[in-house]
Amino acid sequence: MSMKVIIVGMGVQGAKRQRAAGRNVVATVDPFAESVDYKDLRDVPLKLYDAAILCIPDNPKVELIEYLLSNKKHVLVEKPLFSKSDSKLKFLDKLAKANDLVCYTAYNHRFEPHFIRMHNLIQSGALGNIYSLRMFYGNGTARLVRNSEWRDQGGGVLPDLGCHLLDTLRYWIGEKFDAEFKIKGAYKHENKSFDHIIIGSDSGPAIQLEMTMLSWRNHFTCDIFAEKGSAHIESLCKWGPCTFIQRTRVLPSGQPPEEVETLEQNDPTWDSEYDHFINICQNKSGHGLENDIWINHTLRNLSKDAGVNIDA
Repeated sequence: MSMKVIIVGMGVQGAKRQRAAGRNVVATVDPFAESVDYKDLRDVPLKLYDAAILCIPDNPKVELIEYLLSNKKHVLVEKPLFSKSDSKLKFLDKLAKANDLVCYTAYNHRFEPHFIRMHNLIQSGALGNIYSLRMFYGNGTARLVRNSEWRDQGGGVLPDLGCHLLDTLRYWIGEKFDAEFKIKGAYKHENKSFDHIIIGSDSGPAIQLEMTMLSWRNHFTCDIFAEKGSAHIESLCKWGPCTFIQRTRVLPSGQPPEEVETLEQNDPTWDSEYDHFINICQNKSGHGLENDIWINHTLRNLSKDAGVNIDA
């Protein structure tokens, strides 16, 4: 069965989703862009499409998702999916399940080859008990955010990159992972909103997640130290060569043997995630919003800890 898809929001993300969906796209929607088929989602005939891909600002997401689910349409929405309360997301989750629909929040980093490998390694148990996990995610967008009145407010880098790191954590460790995070450092070096934040959790493995808009070269790193060895990631496919290292512990001590894999390839995540979305829609395997509810709850608690309102 071929899925008929519409793209709502034809900015940078919308263009990427349109390329990935290819011939499945039957219409584009954007209130401001030229050369689109419709200016308003509600103007698109419901018989025209099976699923909608939402590449839109945060504020209208919940309302449009409710409209789509109520009209029996599958939804892929770009991260993050926030709401002023968990109850609204729980309502959307129940609505999707009641109508046997997929409501999928896109976190394309889950489809990075090394992220998949890390997930499989942790789930295999080969590392044993995890003692510590640290991730760093940085880009150089501070000035772009500062020059944008609507972006330089609220939690800044916290909801923007923090949602990616929290989602990755749950993907690797398991969807039942639950821990309380605290702000370890929150800085406004150049912007009105936070441009550099460190959060951490000591309930279980020692976890530190650092995010910044002040990394002039985009970069990602991860270091996991565990009972039977360690695992490390450096960079993402879209930023050039990316490396995965697995080291096996030598007892009582000694230089560990290591496996190293470096990839140099185009970013595969957009095509892979779209294929995944279509597959779960066609198989009616469902995809709920439990992960989004946890991320929403965690980021709201962290924003209060930092003294900001991420709705701003």
